[in-house]
Amino acid sequence: MRRFAGSCRFVFNKALALQSERYARGEQKFGYAGLCKQLTEWRNTPQTDWLADAPVHPLQQSLKDLERAYTNFFAKKANFPRFKKKGKSDSFRYPDPKQIKLDQAHSRIFLPKLGWLRYRNSRDVLGELKNVTVSCKNGRWFVSIQTEREVEQAVAQGNAVGIDMGIARFATLSDGTFYAPLNSFKRHEQALRKAQQAVSRKKKFSNNWKKAKVRVQRIHAQIVNARMDFLHKTSNTISKNHAMVCMEDLQVRNMSRSASGTIETPGKNVRAKSGLNKSILDQGWSEFRRQLEYKLAWQGAQLIVVPPQNTSRTCPNCGHVDRENRRTQTRFECVKCGFEENADVVGAINILRAGHARIACEVSGATRPPAAGTHRSDC
Repeated sequence: MRRFAGSCRFVFNKALALQSERYARGEQKFGYAGLCKQLTEWRNTPQTDWLADAPVHPLQQSLKDLERAYTNFFAKKANFPRFKKKGKSDSFRYPDPKQIKLDQAHSRIFLPKLGWLRYRNSRDVLGELKNVTVSCKNGRWFVSIQTEREVEQAVAQGNAVGIDMGIARFATLSDGTFYAPLNSFKRHEQALRKAQQAVSRKKKFSNNWKKAKVRVQRIHAQIVNARMDFLHKTSNTISKNHAMVCMEDLQVRNMSRSASGTIETPGKNVRAKSGLNKSILDQGWSEFRRQLEYKLAWQGAQLIVVPPQNTSRTCPNCGHVDRENRRTQTRFECVKCGFEENADVVGAINILRAGHARIACEVSGATRPPAAGTHRSDC
């Protein structure tokens, strides 16, 4: 499997280098059919005849991935394709379901040039099998089986809710419910630091260096697995109990940007901003939003995204907007009417109202998005 993944990586990189050379000479790039002809030549060339040991369909899928990467680049949906690195996202894909046999009763699968392989079932495979992807993550091999089936349109259950994302509280709902943060990176930070220090003391590419590097990879895997488990459980609970969820359109990349500045204009409070950036990235807000979006669609519900401006400064009681309303991180007290509440709950309430106003504007045909704290009547 490592050889097959390496062959797919080699084909991708060789095709990318060929396309780059043709572009530098002012020639038109090869299409997918032209690259497949080049692949046949590479498989029959004495220097690269070892490519014939790998199944041809996964190699062709690498070329298809490259063609898709070029298409996304020219459509300004992604950056220019980059060369793949060994040990990072090693995988290969079988696209022909006729060559694949699945025996769920005995937890085994037949793949071309690999034979019957046993696997651990994480869920039942439902529907018609379409393709299979084999991937390696931190020394463990996974098989992803893509299927197609018809499902009944779900009917959303529950009411509407607004969610305010934070660090002290991962997610606060407008009904007062909140989810405490997991902070998986913070829990493993000390162990990760020691493991990385051990790597730096070893001679590069030695056997001990490779063993120490594997320990670092395992800790990173624990961090990612714990975070993903927490995000999936939280998004599952919210999506199953609410018909509409409103969230802020947070720009995480801008919020976690470094404050170090330049030599001419050095930044201020760099250490504090660095710690804040680390805490923000440890939460996984973007992944949480992605999971909520598709899980709500499964349940027949919808996700409404609203602008984040003034969500924590607007009084839900009188509508007064003032930065002095929130003098501390956790407490909200309106300077006009005296309304008091937890600041995260206030933010979630304003987000929910902005979501209702956004729907009302869309129904009425308005194109201007409503601001935080906007009511339906205002829209």
